[in-house]
Amino acid sequence: MAEITKKRVGQLCIGVFNILLKHPDGIAAHEVLKELERTVKPTDFEKADYPNNPGIRRFERIVRFSTVNLIKAGWMTKVKGFWYITKEGKAAHKQFKDPELFAKEAARLYKRWKLDQTSEDESAEEVESETGGLSVEEAEETARLQIQAYIKVLPPYDVQRLVAALLRAMAYHISWVAPQGPDGGVDIIAHSDPLGTTSPRIKTQVKRQVSAVSAGELRSFMSLIGPQDIGIFVSTGGFTKEAQAEARAKETRITLIDFERLVELWIEHYEKIEESDRKLLPLRSVYYLALAE
Repeated sequence: MAEITKKRVGQLCIGVFNILLKHPDGIAAHEVLKELERTVKPTDFEKADYPNNPGIRRFERIVRFSTVNLIKAGWMTKVKGFWYITKEGKAAHKQFKDPELFAKEAARLYKRWKLDQTSEDESAEEVESETGGLSVEEAEETARLQIQAYIKVLPPYDVQRLVAALLRAMAYHISWVAPQGPDGGVDIIAHSDPLGTTSPRIKTQVKRQVSAVSAGELRSFMSLIGPQDIGIFVSTGGFTKEAQAEARAKETRITLIDFERLVELWIEHYEKIEESDRKLLPLRSVYYLALAE
């Protein structure tokens, strides 16, 4: 990273924070990088590919590597492909207007964190940065985007079948899955015992959509949940803040499952999912050397 000065690192990191401040609920990493390229123009060096990795630009890797200090400083977090600015990060952004001072303070805090780390860890991070090798972070983001794109075009009824398969893998007994067509607001009914004689009964609605479920949509489903029922609402588009607040405020027992949680549960119970059902969302685990963690 000989071509990247402390000042330049600070410019890139402040540029990232300028974007994150506009998205307090987080923003996908690839969206940050796209917007950053428009607001902090890459240099010729940054626009060039890594010599040993044609097709992989330096710019994105340099930004990712530069944000390591921000994470260890407690100024930002990265969770499942989304980047967030912390309260401490907002304070640092306000305090250090000079890019070089911003970068130096982040580096100082990183070194303080690094005291308990081994020198081999630092070397591994430098190798990743200089060679442009695929990082675990990027691999996870790529996998998430691929899975999201796959589910986005999966027929709605197949997503419904996917959720039913997941519930079976979680040891629930499915008594009813709505056929294709109007379902009356409930897509799946499950029980904790094979005969369905033990309460509570589990009613599930599944929405494969891009937009977030509104509070009104959630209320419509909750009206179908009786005293002996538990509700599960699965939405690949997530839920609005109002809908989340509605779920927390009501006495009705209901669990909201968004895209991230759905994939987490699918991965967690994948080995217990029937082989024929795995084809609905086939996954494969890949192991990475974790020296840089």
